Amino acid sequence: MPRFPSRRALVRGIARAAAALALVLAALLVVVQLRWQRTFDVPLPALHARTDSATIARGRYLAYGPAHCASCHVAPSDRARLRAGGQPPLVGGTEFRPPVGRWYAANLTPDSATGIGRWSDGQIARVLRGGVRHDGRVLFPAMEYQELADDDIVALLSFLRAQPPVRHAVPPRRVNVIGRAMLAFGFAPRSPAAPPPRTAPRGSDAAAGAYLANVVAGCDGCHTKRDLRTGKYVGPPYGGGTVFRERDAQGRPIVSPRLAPGTGPMATWTEAQFVARIRAGRAHPHSPMEWEAFQKMPEEDLRAIYRYLRSL
Repeated sequence: MPRFPSRRALVRGIARAAAALALVLAALLVVVQLRWQRTFDVPLPALHARTDSATIARGRYLAYGPAHCASCHVAPSDRARLRAGGQPPLVGGTEFRPPVGRWYAANLTPDSATGIGRWSDGQIARVLRGGVRHDGRVLFPAMEYQELADDDIVALLSFLRAQPPVRHAVPPRRVNVIGRAMLAFGFAPRSPAAPPPRTAPRGSDAAAGAYLANVVAGCDGCHTKRDLRTGKYVGPPYGGGTVFRERDAQGRPIVSPRLAPGTGPMATWTEAQFVARIRAGRAHPHSPMEWEAFQKMPEEDLRAIYRYLRSL
């Protein structure tokens, strides 16, 4: 007849296992606490701001247009002004509440106390190209501009330097234990999948459209399904299907449409209809798309995006 451990022995065994587990968890928390603010020695891109008006104008166009920097980096109180077509200063402060904690969009004006006034050109370029802050700490992967052309990064640097400095303190990020664990063991500097071009492709052909859609505007970020845990694309390119928290006029969750040929609007829209729809702007007040950033794009750029989407 089998002999079972006594109740006292069973309790002792459970207590030992619980103590061992507690020690492992405590050790893990200590390691997370030591590593979550680790720094990375990522080289600074040799890119520098310019002072000519054409380069600054290109940077302004990118920031308030297709790169939609302003969508996150204007003050929350200025969003209505931005939607009305204005260009409020990029003073930051927009709050984000992902599962990993809270963080706030940075002040991108050249104020030396609360903005980027003390950052070097290379440090700002490294944020865009590698996702690494001026102090070497990695950013949460919210921006995917690592394949921007050199001349577009220079244009953004030039515009950011040319802004009037605005003193506007932004709260520090608050990272919970999940976020700290991800920073300690998961997130790392990003690098371009391919060497970025020295100059951005221009014109109305599909190659220019691919650059605008995938690198500058990040259209694929919403119009291609992603794994919410890893951020990796899991759906067909521009197949749509991303479900947003925002709801339409009937109270249904908004779902990004398919933009690849086949079904959806691109199955029937002509080039002129596509351009007209983007130019018409926001049709629903709760649409997550930053219509105001895209509706003022020149016709050449919109035609290029259409031709790229039709080529898929």
